[in-house]
Amino acid sequence: MTFYSGFSLLNDQRFFEAYLRESDYTVAGFSYGAIKAARHAVNATSRVDTLQLFSPAFFQTAKSSFKRLQLAGFMSDPINYRKRFAHGCFAPREVQPLDLRMGTVDELEDVLNFVWEDHLLEKILGKGIHIEVYLGMKDHIIDAAAAREFFLGYATVTLIRTGNHFLQECT
Repeated sequence: MTFYSGFSLLNDQRFFEAYLRESDYTVAGFSYGAIKAARHAVNATSRVDTLQLFSPAFFQTAKSSFKRLQLAGFMSDPINYRKRFAHGCFAPREVQPLDLRMGTVDELEDVLNFVWEDHLLEKILGKGIHIEVYLGMKDHIIDAAAAREFFLGYATVTLIRTGNHFLQECT
């Protein structure tokens, strides 16, 4: 299996062990890593059977002012930005230990400005790849309801009704 981590994260695969398909023919990714996983799947020259997208970064419904604010916050204080990001990922639960790396402005711009387009998913499906999407409906990072509506036409969508960005149940 090939797994792509989220923005500024390393080793976040452990949060999704309950859902991951352990197969040489599975490509998976979390948040920003879901974008990377989709790009991998669409460009793969080797066999891929399943594409798993965990809380895929979905900001195409976000206002441009929100995106500018995110970039400005990151550029002015990347360490505090990552801390706030981690809080948002776990909200409303307490933050758990994470392996962090310093993301780049270019990566954050890619996350915020990536648009999931019909033709990308149609091309993936056309290669015979099954797409699975997992969304936490209490996600404080992405617009999970809009993501659900978009992906329903292309993927098996699993909703964790009280799940956060890491798909952990919240009460």
